[in-house]
Amino acid sequence: MVWIVGQINLQRGHLANWVPVLMGIGAFWFFSLPYEPGAAAYLLAVAVIAAGGGMAYCLGPLWAPLPIGVTLVVFGALMAGVHAQRLAAPQLDFRYYGPVTGRIIAVDRSQSEAVRLTLDQVILDRVVPDRTPDRVRVSLHGPQDWLVPAPGQIVGMTATLSPPSGPVEPGGYDFRRHAWFHRLGAVGYTRTPALLLVPASSETLRLARFRQALTMAVVTRIGGEAGGFAAGIITGDRSAIGADTLADLRVANLAHLLAISGLHMGMLTGLIFLSLRVGLSVWPGLALRLPVKKIAAVGAVLVGAGYLVLSGSNVATERSFVMVCVLFGAVLLDRRALTLRSIAVAATLVLIVRPHEVTGPGFQMSFAATAALIGVFGAVSLARLPKPLRSVASLMLSSLVAGLATAPYGAAHFNQVTHYGLIANLLAVPLMGTVVMPSAVVAALLWPLGLEAVGLVPMGWGLRAILWVAHQVASWPAAAHLVPTPAPYVLGLLTLGGLWVLLWQGWLRWGGLAAIALAFILWPRVDRPLLLISDTGSAVAVLGPEGRAVSRDTGDSFAVETWLRADGDPATQAEAAARPGIDRQVRRFSIQVAGQTVLLVRGKTELAKIGGCDGADILVTDQDNAGQRPCRLFDADILTRTGSVAITSDGRLETARDRSGGRVWNGGAEPIDLTELNPLTAGAAILAALPTDLSLINRGQALTPIGTVRPADAAQGAVNRTGSDRRDGPEP
Repeated sequence: MVWIVGQINLQRGHLANWVPVLMGIGAFWFFSLPYEPGAAAYLLAVAVIAAGGGMAYCLGPLWAPLPIGVTLVVFGALMAGVHAQRLAAPQLDFRYYGPVTGRIIAVDRSQSEAVRLTLDQVILDRVVPDRTPDRVRVSLHGPQDWLVPAPGQIVGMTATLSPPSGPVEPGGYDFRRHAWFHRLGAVGYTRTPALLLVPASSETLRLARFRQALTMAVVTRIGGEAGGFAAGIITGDRSAIGADTLADLRVANLAHLLAISGLHMGMLTGLIFLSLRVGLSVWPGLALRLPVKKIAAVGAVLVGAGYLVLSGSNVATERSFVMVCVLFGAVLLDRRALTLRSIAVAATLVLIVRPHEVTGPGFQMSFAATAALIGVFGAVSLARLPKPLRSVASLMLSSLVAGLATAPYGAAHFNQVTHYGLIANLLAVPLMGTVVMPSAVVAALLWPLGLEAVGLVPMGWGLRAILWVAHQVASWPAAAHLVPTPAPYVLGLLTLGGLWVLLWQGWLRWGGLAAIALAFILWPRVDRPLLLISDTGSAVAVLGPEGRAVSRDTGDSFAVETWLRADGDPATQAEAAARPGIDRQVRRFSIQVAGQTVLLVRGKTELAKIGGCDGADILVTDQDNAGQRPCRLFDADILTRTGSVAITSDGRLETARDRSGGRVWNGGAEPIDLTELNPLTAGAAILAALPTDLSLINRGQALTPIGTVRPADAAQGAVNRTGSDRRDGPEP
């Protein structure tokens, strides 16, 4: 008992750092549930939170962390549930072909380089308003001479729309859940010209139209892909950057320079803070009478807020702005700005506002990098190095630490490990900090005078140099390799192990290294499915000695390429289609797997030739309503409900719906009416109702047993990096 009390007291002053960890566990638990909690579950969660607060008050400061920890887990789950219910919006539940009318709210490009429009105020023919999606996303194919798209325009077209796609394999990335939290109810394409019905008025979506105009101006003045790069880091619009360049940036581990994240926000606000502080200090009268440091901090936050709005307020930028506010808020309060507690505050705010981000790579990678940097720079001192070497050593160490901290998450989500990322970052990051971002600030200040070229020209030089580094590094032999997707518990084990090392106080913290080692041991032992069936019913793939063989060399490319990447297989779809393991005939494919015969039949004519199941145990077809069959049937109608299908190594058949369960975002449950409940006010009300507060667990006045060690000081030093790669939705 004395030992346990000693361990608890060791954590005094550091337990607040665990708040976002416990909330994140609760949110992650909510999203992994195989069913949708009902209204009673929400009431129970509120009761548990209140009971936990009361128990913490009764137990006193020594044992209060235990019930408060449980309370925070439940609170994280509650916030995730309220957030999911609050964003409820209609999603298309059938394939639609016909007229589509809506207002353009965003213009970008799809993975196939087609112009893509996001529309709101949507009208679909013969679809009642209650079933019409709030937003749809349409890719424009074919000639589009009738429209120069711009936000605020009301356009009409004849388009094919489908519900947002579910996972391409059971347990895979769920684009439909992602779409739910963006109120995106349908995705699709059109091959006919889109027509302008109503021009954008001067009062409609002013900011979006200004962002588009600024993007075009930057791209035009700088030119080439450097102009597209510049637009990407200024307005967040990456549509002018080619797919090959994006691929090279990822292989060189420089894609984080393109995403508007903590690196850009930190460089910009840090530059503004330093400039204001030095500029105001030039006048002794001001410097002696005014709090120059705090004025500079306020100015930096205001500039950061403007950058947030200008860049489109995407999730990564919002997360970065929260970090900046916490950092400069500490300056205003005369506290240390770069501590693990500041990161904890930022993570807590993000989890309250956007709890669904806990499952995404952006949240995981940015906070992993930031926490690791603060921990390492708090433990390692570079003060003994000569000044000329100090900045170089700091850059090398920060690039190494951030790269190592984010690499497992990048590998788990994108199946890619880069080999020369440290070299590329050592060459590119200084250019971003010393040339690109300062030049962008100069261009912004001089633009009203028509002298923006003074900043844009050197900005272009810096960006062309960064792109040259990316292309060169990506061309080196074995610049990257693919790794298989790990089991879900592997990444969780690795995360908890890393957090334990960073946050726990005392020698027990090194036990987290065992969890990290175990995660890496288990990673390559993932049990990949023997057979995979796409949710369209037009492609299957079987795992064999030479790798996964697929049924077709074209079509269903997104699903097939995702399957191969998840295997850690670098083969192309055409190469995988040439592998043995599938008996290929014209529009008919037979596979023997786990003692069962699987038959894939494509096309109505070929399906009509088959009597029953033609001896197969499982019949798969891309046709609707294949009728009664004497075997397990997966036609287009059934696959719409089940999603993709897998046969595991032990012969068990599993569908995407089996794995994800019936949730509001996949149509398996009806939303609960919580429209009047805002997660921020709900969270504040619940916390205010507790008879104690979080400061209770940070007081050092508990009974201290003999031999208790004083807790170590918090660490310092930070940077924020993100990366993401999302599916655009079905296209031809």
